[in-house]
Amino acid sequence: MQNNGPLYLRHEGEVVQFGFRVEPRHINPMNNLHGGMMASFCDMLLPLSVHRKNSDVGRRFLPTISLQIDYLAPAPLGCWVEGEAELLRATRSLVFAQGLVRADGVPCARASGVFKIGPVIPGEVAG
Repeated sequence: MQNNGPLYLRHEGEVVQFGFRVEPRHINPMNNLHGGMMASFCDMLLPLSVHRKNSDVGRRFLPTISLQIDYLAPAPLGCWVEGEAELLRATRSLVFAQGLVRADGVPCARASGVFKIGPVIPGEVAG
C-alpha cells in the first residue's frame, strides 16, 4: 500500500479520519479514482478506524473476511478523498464495521466489512 500513498490518518478523541489526494496514478480513463483504489482505501479505512476505537482489538491484525462497497459518485483527479468509519460490533473472533468516504465533501462510497480478529501485529502491543 505504500505505493498508493501518501495516505494520511488523523485521530483526535473519537474522530478517526483517513484520506489522500487523487493523483494521476490513481485514476481510470475518465480521470476519476479507479474503483480498485477505492476498494483498497476502504479495506484500510475500516480496520484502521477499529484499531483506534476499540482497545480490546488494539493492534491485532484484522484480515478481511468480507468487504462491500457501494460507489455513490466519482472522485475526480485532484480531489481530497477522506473517510470515517465506525465499529458496529466486536465479538470474540470477528469485527463488523462500516464507513463513508467523501470526495471534496461529497459522499462517493459507502463500505461495510467483516474482519477476523487475528494475532498481535509484530512489534506492537495489544491495547
